[in-house]
Amino acid sequence: MNIEVSVIIVSWNSRQMLLDCINSLRGQLMAGASEIIVVDNASSDGTADAVRQSFPDVKLIESATNLGFARGNNAGLELSRGKYVCLINPDVVVGEECIPRMLNHLELYPDVGMLGPRIIGRDGETQRSCMRTPTLWNQLCRSLGLDSLIKHSRLFGGYLMTDFRHDEMRDVDVINGCFWVVRRNALANVGNLDPRFWMYSDDVDWCRRFHLAGWRVVFFPGAEAVHFGGGSSQLAPMLCYVEMQRANLQYWRKYHGFASYCCYWAMVYIAHVIRSAACTFRYVFKGSDRDHSLAKMKRHVACLRWLAGRDSVRPSPASQSLAPLKG
Repeated sequence: MNIEVSVIIVSWNSRQMLLDCINSLRGQLMAGASEIIVVDNASSDGTADAVRQSFPDVKLIESATNLGFARGNNAGLELSRGKYVCLINPDVVVGEECIPRMLNHLELYPDVGMLGPRIIGRDGETQRSCMRTPTLWNQLCRSLGLDSLIKHSRLFGGYLMTDFRHDEMRDVDVINGCFWVVRRNALANVGNLDPRFWMYSDDVDWCRRFHLAGWRVVFFPGAEAVHFGGGSSQLAPMLCYVEMQRANLQYWRKYHGFASYCCYWAMVYIAHVIRSAACTFRYVFKGSDRDHSLAKMKRHVACLRWLAGRDSVRPSPASQSLAPLKG
């Protein structure tokens, strides 16, 4: 029997979340016409053994090192055989009929290369799961916090789509990487994730490449999944935050000229200066919020030091203790 759908889950030290994720998939995948591939990124919590014991039919790739998000998913993509491929984070629980509904939509619309469902947080609220392509203008609005101050404005809320309520199906620039379904034909055309992106910006890059190849990227609220989030960003928030800045600059360097890159770098630096100053002010004058303000101030200072080339904490693929959970 031909494989209709392949599900790829890249996991690092997320044993119970991964088992819950696989359990949520079991009733939605047709036996013999589907496959689940787990890529274990050198976990130390017994993830691989738990998968072998609980789900012996799952294809398990055990990496000797932490490959990161993009390279881990690429390992699963190379092994997959499905007409459609789902890339799902282990901290996601798939809602009822989520996979069948998404596959049915892809069957109806052959020009859609990537589809993303509505993402619900652990609090039951709809999470932001779509973004627009980064530009100097929307990055400036983001850096200055204008998208938060004027949330429903298309002009000022562009990058994070704060003007979009996630309540209707629509073509989007970017679907965040916690849950994608892609068409095999599109994948053959676009190629795998760029392995140079270790932990962040891989989603922005991949979606851009789908668009450049002529495929539609669609947000589909007719299917839902719960994203519990946290992951690596909770284990080492400062390093993850700096890694995010590195990846954003890497993306900008890939798609923009030197002058635009310099403008973006300066904008990011100034934004961290402003935000670190604001956090310092709140720390001094708002005692009830001191712990939160101090944590945020440390993150911004770490980014400033890294941007200035003075930080001993340099995020890179060698930071093997993190990825892939990015929520």
